[in-house]
Amino acid sequence: MDTNEIKQVLMNALNLQDAIVTSSDGSHFQVIAVGDMFVGMSRVKQQQAVYAPLMEYIADNRIHALSIKAYTPADWERDRKLNGF
Repeated sequence: MDTNEIKQVLMNALNLQDAIVTSSDGSHFQVIAVGDMFVGMSRVKQQQAVYAPLMEYIADNRIHALSIKAYTPADWERDRKLNGF
């Protein structure tokens, strides 16, 4: 599975303004998800929301490891420079 496929799954399944997906080896992925849907959600709920559309890929081992950072658009605007974007 490649980063563009994961981004497309997330963009289609969730109401996101942006999704940034990176990988160094094609099985360990880092996701930054940005969306208004995260406003008022706990970090656990944010992570669960991003994991949900990817569960089938995790279950069949196309995604071996997943790191998720979820941001509201306002939080992303504030923190994106810290993340190198």
